[in-house]
Amino acid sequence: MQTEELFSTPKIHENFSINKQYLDNSGVQRIAYNFIKEGEFYEQEVGNFLLDWLNEKDHIVVQTSGSTGKPKKIKIYKQHMVNSALATGSFFKVQEGTTALLCLPATYIAGKMMLVRAMVLGWKIDLVPPKTNPLDTVYKQYDFCAMVPLQLDNSINRLHLIKKLIVGGGTVPENLKELLQGIKTKIFETYGMTETITHIAARRINPKKKDKKDAKYFKALPNITLAKDDRNCLVIKAPQLNEETIITNDVVELKTYKKFLWKGRYDNVINSGGIKLYPEEIETKLQLLIGHRFFISGIPDDQLGEKLVLVIERDYDKGVKETLEDAMQHLEILTRYETPKEIFFLSQFIETDNGKVQRSKTLEVITHKLS
Repeated sequence: MQTEELFSTPKIHENFSINKQYLDNSGVQRIAYNFIKEGEFYEQEVGNFLLDWLNEKDHIVVQTSGSTGKPKKIKIYKQHMVNSALATGSFFKVQEGTTALLCLPATYIAGKMMLVRAMVLGWKIDLVPPKTNPLDTVYKQYDFCAMVPLQLDNSINRLHLIKKLIVGGGTVPENLKELLQGIKTKIFETYGMTETITHIAARRINPKKKDKKDAKYFKALPNITLAKDDRNCLVIKAPQLNEETIITNDVVELKTYKKFLWKGRYDNVINSGGIKLYPEEIETKLQLLIGHRFFISGIPDDQLGEKLVLVIERDYDKGVKETLEDAMQHLEILTRYETPKEIFFLSQFIETDNGKVQRSKTLEVITHKLS
């Protein structure tokens, strides 16, 4: 077990820079104070984290996003964060001298880890406001960047400015993946959570033709092994990132101890008439039909136990509903069990603070209207 007595402040790489300023430990402390005193809100968040990184504690406290449960604060050891940064550098081949762009807020682990990677690996990192269109004010090329799917969607026309891009914080829609084929930027969808200090696996979204068959599987980063429990949920052993084995609620198809295909959340599985249905799999099949945000879920049903329903974020439109019902009936990749029995419209979904849909709370609004 780690103790604060054995811990020393992580050494800042000699080639680390922020906004073209090369910084050692004292320099990082100085720029952190400047950000807090004079910076915009996103810079203040960066400053607060940098001071946390330099203090005498062996850990930091971070908050989970709350997309799959109640948000909570957890303790993460700084040495584990260093180990995660080293694994990322090795897996994505982004070592010393990498130019990086931080366009995520330092409030959550994804933004914090971009800064840790830069300090540990010796990156030249620049900061821009964490907006939905982060590349709009960028006019130089970067080796590496991390985004959420919405930022990626709004950055397609400027992706030539990024050589390698990782995308996390939510699944990447199929229609967006289609638009990314043939783009030179190497784009990776990542799998991970706060407890694993961001990603522990990744897969290429826009692979070369010869690699497309294997690209559907997530591949684990170094020093991580994978297994399944009796629910077919992913079990992660990553001793350099977390001292405990992590048992997830993600149903997977395990190809090897390093590769898996994500099927959906165990907590979202719908048992309709004895048939187990995975909403995320069905959503993937429907994404090219629906132009608005949506999700698949189940509501209580006297005959089936649970009835499969489709919830769309838009005002009710009878014409849209009838057209969609007809299109789903003729969609060959959709089985009769996977065809929603009912479609609901809601003008606005319930979200977490960082924009993730809270399915259960959104569904409560629907069921309350039905009762």
